[in-house]
Amino acid sequence: MEILAKVHAKHLVKWAQHKPEVLVLSADLTSSTEIDLFRDAYPERFLSMGIAEQNMLSFAGGLAREGFIPLIHTFAVFIYRRAYDQIAMSVAYPNLPVKMFGFLPGIMTPGGASHQAIEDISVLRSLPNMTILECGDATDVESVLQLAYEIPGPVYVRILRGEIPRLFDANNPMVLGHARTLAEGTDVALFSSGICIEEAMRAVRVLQNRGVSINHMHVTTLKPFNDPSVLAAVAKAKYGVVTMENHSIIGGLGSSVAEVMAEAGIGRKLVRIGIKDTFVHGASKPYLMREYGLDAVALIGEVEKLMEEQFAIQTEELGEVYLAPVHSAAKAEAL
Repeated sequence: MEILAKVHAKHLVKWAQHKPEVLVLSADLTSSTEIDLFRDAYPERFLSMGIAEQNMLSFAGGLAREGFIPLIHTFAVFIYRRAYDQIAMSVAYPNLPVKMFGFLPGIMTPGGASHQAIEDISVLRSLPNMTILECGDATDVESVLQLAYEIPGPVYVRILRGEIPRLFDANNPMVLGHARTLAEGTDVALFSSGICIEEAMRAVRVLQNRGVSINHMHVTTLKPFNDPSVLAAVAKAKYGVVTMENHSIIGGLGSSVAEVMAEAGIGRKLVRIGIKDTFVHGASKPYLMREYGLDAVALIGEVEKLMEEQFAIQTEELGEVYLAPVHSAAKAEAL
């Protein structure tokens, strides 16, 4: 597996070269959100707004009204929790092209409940005019900039930083409203998003070797949620449907799938893998994924329950995952 460092930082500089209308706004987390290279390359288009997220979002709304495309960069939790009213009134209500890049979504930080964005999708997808995208690998990170840029209104992106894997072909970019089909099958329909995609792929490979027929789809557009291929996969799932996300099971991918299933009148068993109705404590990403049941082992267990069959899969069969060091040149700090 190819591992790349500071993908967003490097791509942003190249992508923005001939886009003078693109401005980057920081809330005093410049190196932590991989915009230090942009700052150095285009200092006249970089705005350091300090630790004042409400002001930053209102300011961005004003910039957008003047024809600029502001790119907000901060930790995900500080976007929607600190500045929700400003997002609603200064950005979403006037339907302005402010693009918000939220880093460290879900359990990707050891910072505990104050830094973990576990309900950001549920909060922001209820806002009219809002588009929500989520990256799962380096290819998603490289392609989400152009996709967000082309969407006329506000966009919220759950993005990755540091050292991240390339799981998908670099020539197969993220497409609005279109999930990637990674495996086709008729026993179980599996929808995964964000960092759960790698764990899902590990589990699917072993389950397929046991004869399980899985339709696995990687979801990157969380709003609007209207991909017809999702319902097509659900309709042919013999045993049921599983969603897998780095977010609360309330209001995220699992809820979106449940809603479209109900509206279409498709009766299937639905299992939502994600953070249950709880806050999460601070620890490493691998520990938290295991502790809160977001990993390959948890997925295998849920498929076994759905199919009422035991596959006797050993953890050694799942293969290794790359564990980025807590501190490295690719990250400013552990948080």
